[in-house]
Amino acid sequence: MNKRPVIIDCDPGIDDAVALLAAFQAPGLDIRAITPVAGNVPLSHTCPNALKILALGGREDIPVYPGADRPLFGQPKEASAVHGEDGLLGWPMPRPKAAPRPERAWDALHREALTLGGALEIVATGPLTNLAVALSKYADLPGLIKGIVLMGGGASCGNATPAAEFNMYADPEAAEMVFRSGIPITMCGLDVCYRAYMTHEETAALEALGTPQARFAAAVNRSELQWVEALGIPGAPQYDPCAMLCAIDPSLFTGADCWVGVERSGSLTRGKTVTDAFSDAKRAPRNVRLMLDVDRPRFAAALTDLLSRY
Repeated sequence: MNKRPVIIDCDPGIDDAVALLAAFQAPGLDIRAITPVAGNVPLSHTCPNALKILALGGREDIPVYPGADRPLFGQPKEASAVHGEDGLLGWPMPRPKAAPRPERAWDALHREALTLGGALEIVATGPLTNLAVALSKYADLPGLIKGIVLMGGGASCGNATPAAEFNMYADPEAAEMVFRSGIPITMCGLDVCYRAYMTHEETAALEALGTPQARFAAAVNRSELQWVEALGIPGAPQYDPCAMLCAIDPSLFTGADCWVGVERSGSLTRGKTVTDAFSDAKRAPRNVRLMLDVDRPRFAAALTDLLSRY
């Protein structure tokens, strides 16, 4: 099998952790690097968390290059109320043997992109600051990236604010740079993430696998359920695993090509992804493949299968 080279840009984060554990078992991916960024919790946690997750998944061969510790503008946002102060719910994790590499995320990303000659793909599950810095520093980068699959935004709702999803809200200027870069983008926003859930029964089956990785993922699901059951969602949304499985097997999803821009100045709408798939305005270019639905049973089965391989 010809493996697809990817860099995973993330802010671990409990759902980033599950996405990484799934990716480690995906036979079609050649994970070239992990590039942590500040987001769910500060970089002082997301970078060590990436190393801990590599240790948990038995993949300490993958290099970790630290990225941005703050957004391009303004003060950092975080979501420790959801992810715990350390970003991993205080879950007992193995002590990593590996250490972060001295090269910064944006430099490593560009170096890998040059080496691979246009074959590199990015899976981004956090704020897009690292990618924006890379785009600012390296003018040739857009022509060297095959595509980006990201978790972020939403056509119909927000979660950090009524209008904005957290990753976009945390650094809307960076997100707008990425959306305007010309790199092909697949966006898994809240619209599809709320459909990509795992039920109580599926979570129990996951936990019954008995491995440390599956038990951690089941604990993450139970934590998510506390936040979403009041919204009427019948299971735990798999936010970052949604983007990861979309990168692994896009046939699980359906979507529409559309124009997307990121609001940066609205007093009520900062960070909102404005999506034009169907309006009379017909904004162009259609720079994003917006995922709108998922074959949920197949999705849950695929995620469980990946986590069962430990």
